[in-house]
Amino acid sequence: MIAIIQYNAGNSTSVTNALMRLGADVVVTANEATIRKAEKVIFPGVGEASSAMHYLRERNLDRLIQTLTQPVLGICLGQQLMCNFSEEGQVDCLGIFDTQVKKFAPKERVPHVGWNSLSTRSGTLLEGVSADDDVYFVHSYYAACCVHTIAVCDYILPFSAAMQKDNFYATQFHPEKSGLVGEKILRNFLIL
Repeated sequence: MIAIIQYNAGNSTSVTNALMRLGADVVVTANEATIRKAEKVIFPGVGEASSAMHYLRERNLDRLIQTLTQPVLGICLGQQLMCNFSEEGQVDCLGIFDTQVKKFAPKERVPHVGWNSLSTRSGTLLEGVSADDDVYFVHSYYAACCVHTIAVCDYILPFSAAMQKDNFYATQFHPEKSGLVGEKILRNFLIL
């Protein structure tokens, strides 16, 4: 069973639909016991960092996520909240990935919306993704490149398009909205 963490910034419906198309057994929940016993966990996100972190802390979901031992996939805001700190609301985040989330310079076209390729790719999550493959982004903030970066996208500047540390994986792009390439990435996550 795949648990999708339910909180006030999730894009759980589109993620649920994408996983169900792949034949996965999915539950959307904020229940600690259900999340802990899940085979895999997805931490989606669309929204604002400081209010999302406030919501997670009020319900002790922040501590729960930090202590999970099964594969966990953060998506978009989910990736950003797994970093140390976000400039969006000047908030301390989960501290799983040792980097900060910053806002794209206002003089550029922000938000970054659309299809882009990943200039660097590594790791099992991105197995089978080639330099010609594009994925779909929608974001105004980005995680700076760091030791946990497994894919880089260059929009205005290079940033972490995907990250991995131990059992924690994350993508700034939306695999559930990235067509066949995103489906391949979700399949890779399901077999980790």
